Amino acid sequence: MKIAVIGDGGWGTATALLLNGYGHDVTVWGPFPDYVEEIKSTHLNPRYLKGVAIPETISWTADRGEAVKGAEIVVLALTSKYYGAVCETFKGIIPVDALVVSLTKGLCEKTHARMSELATSILGVKRVVVLSGPTHAEEVSRGVPTTIVAASADPADAEIVQRVWSGPKFRVYTSSDPVGVEIGGAVKNVIAIAVGASDGLGFGDNTRAALITRGLAEVGRFAAALGAQPATVYGLSGVGDLIVTCTSVHSRNHFVGERLGKGEKMADVLGSMQMVAEGVWNAKVIHGVARSLGVEMPITELVYKLCYEDYPARDAIAALMSRDLKSE
Repeated sequence: MKIAVIGDGGWGTATALLLNGYGHDVTVWGPFPDYVEEIKSTHLNPRYLKGVAIPETISWTADRGEAVKGAEIVVLALTSKYYGAVCETFKGIIPVDALVVSLTKGLCEKTHARMSELATSILGVKRVVVLSGPTHAEEVSRGVPTTIVAASADPADAEIVQRVWSGPKFRVYTSSDPVGVEIGGAVKNVIAIAVGASDGLGFGDNTRAALITRGLAEVGRFAAALGAQPATVYGLSGVGDLIVTCTSVHSRNHFVGERLGKGEKMADVLGSMQMVAEGVWNAKVIHGVARSLGVEMPITELVYKLCYEDYPARDAIAALMSRDLKSE
């Protein structure tokens, strides 16, 4: 198939490598012509996926029309902060009959919409599938086995993505609950910052396990309030993605939290990073939406304070431990 990947970051590049390996005709779009030319000439993406060779059979372009011309599938591999803005630049360019696959994990800061909702409203497309799960780009690009979920209200579209993406090292399940799949992917990044802060403070496995477990409870409450199916939280896009993001050396959100736990300021942490930690941006919007819905999310609330109010990490842990006692 002819497939366009919108976004030259780590996950977009890893996705292109995976699909190219199956024999698909893949074109990747990046926003900066000079960097796109560097990738084309060196066959490397050092800014976002270091040390991974990129085959010449993958095409690269900074031209939007060229990227999506004739595409049967358009993959949106963008950061949540710029997802809507980039989609606006592709409005009227992406074929209306194309199947759009959204890889982004987060909510829109302005509208609180899920990413698939943004794609539908901005691009005017009708067929959007959410693809999410425990899939760090660094491992997918090296062929490390994993599994993921393709979710859509239309089972036929989810099954198309399942067939296209599945291979010897990449197994895809289907789901009819895009809400639950997207919310799991958004909230787990916030919880990972809390786990990273705990590790940065020098706490151990018990604390980490407790935060992941209670974090999962927050994912479940938030997802349910938005209409998700309860079982989705306990699948790959919920608990699976939560575990990997809270424990992996590849997790940028855990990395941010760890540095905050060691006493660094958020501005200094973000200023030293090339890649985006989605949990930082989503802590703000999820915290706001949870409050408006009356959903109790104490870990998320404290991550918001860590990120936006310079709240000390040690005080955050103390605040969690001194909450009113209750049943599980």
